[in-house]
Amino acid sequence: MTEDIIVVGAGVVGLSVALAAQARGLSVRVIDREGPAAGASAGNAGAFAFTDILPLASPRIIRQAPKWLLDPLGPLSVPPSYALKIAPWMLRFWRASWPARVRASTVAQTAMMDLSKAELEPFLAATGTLPMLRKDGNLQVYESQAEFDASLPGWQARAEHGIDFRHMTPAEMTEFQPGLSPRFTHGTFTPGWYSIADPKDYTIALAQRFRANGGQITIAEATALTNDGVVTGNGTLPGRIVLAAGAFSHLLARTLGARIPLETERGYNTTLPADAVDLRCQITFGGHGFVISKLSSGIRVGGAVELGGLKLPPNFKRSEAMLKKAAAFLPGLKTTGGRQWMGFRPSLPDSLPAIGPLPGHPNVICAFGHGHLGLTQSAGTARIVADLLTSRPAPIDLAPFDPARF
Repeated sequence: MTEDIIVVGAGVVGLSVALAAQARGLSVRVIDREGPAAGASAGNAGAFAFTDILPLASPRIIRQAPKWLLDPLGPLSVPPSYALKIAPWMLRFWRASWPARVRASTVAQTAMMDLSKAELEPFLAATGTLPMLRKDGNLQVYESQAEFDASLPGWQARAEHGIDFRHMTPAEMTEFQPGLSPRFTHGTFTPGWYSIADPKDYTIALAQRFRANGGQITIAEATALTNDGVVTGNGTLPGRIVLAAGAFSHLLARTLGARIPLETERGYNTTLPADAVDLRCQITFGGHGFVISKLSSGIRVGGAVELGGLKLPPNFKRSEAMLKKAAAFLPGLKTTGGRQWMGFRPSLPDSLPAIGPLPGHPNVICAFGHGHLGLTQSAGTARIVADLLTSRPAPIDLAPFDPARF
């Protein structure tokens, strides 16, 4: 049987798209070289960060970057052996941080977040995964008045969009999250920041539902794309293509002549046993570029950005550095018995994903480049791609996400 749709990638975005396409009556096959939840979908922080409407490419990050880059284990690092290769992407990132472009990206990101939030609970209900949703919120903490003041324009932008939050005093933070270090002088709690019980379990549950609905997941490495199929080591699979291969997507796009400036943010974490600390909600240590999350599989400490591509070996000293900081920030944290992980976040320089037809190839729909927001924007991306596949009007303006914008 010829599948109507071939989805390349069995991460949370690819499987969400596959299920949404199934719901429209399309026949769908998913292919992945390792299987469901083998990449960033397994090791992320588990957050649906709908309030995170500000693009990573921004004047604030540009101002902080030089300081961060001086610390090889800090929030942002570039291994010296990768510096020359990443330079063109960094130039695009810098251009995307210009104020007018940040304003445009914020408008696009906000629309995407609103759509993704609206689509999430119906999608979870339809896939039998709604019990996995948590609504515990997020606490962003600051170590000084200056750091807090620097965050206020971002909170003002959220307020203008109607996002609910409240600033906290040290006493309020201590009452809300016992054990938090007194070094944090200010905090902001965002109740509309949702999470999933465990991102790997969630992605695997989506795979199980997809199979139960009659879908097929094929373990095979896609080596090239054609106008009407996917080339693998076992032959060519015919059908319309949805390219959702995460950090490897640009390599496949290149086989059709499309050069998309996708880079790999290598994220690190350590998942501690569930009793490592009494965590009330996800905490973001923005000045240090990492979070601590409570998952059903344990307490996860991770984040930061290492722009190092796909081939360099992991540097787990980064995980250890974050864990050491977490123990200082939450002095009661037990740091033994953890599992380390490194994964690839697919990031485009303007902080927006590529969603839409591959330039010159209308039978290939892109759905990649979400950076830190793949889980967050998975349901919204699924809705958009399902509409594209069935020739329905897009629910939001797709021009800012057009893969041809580069």
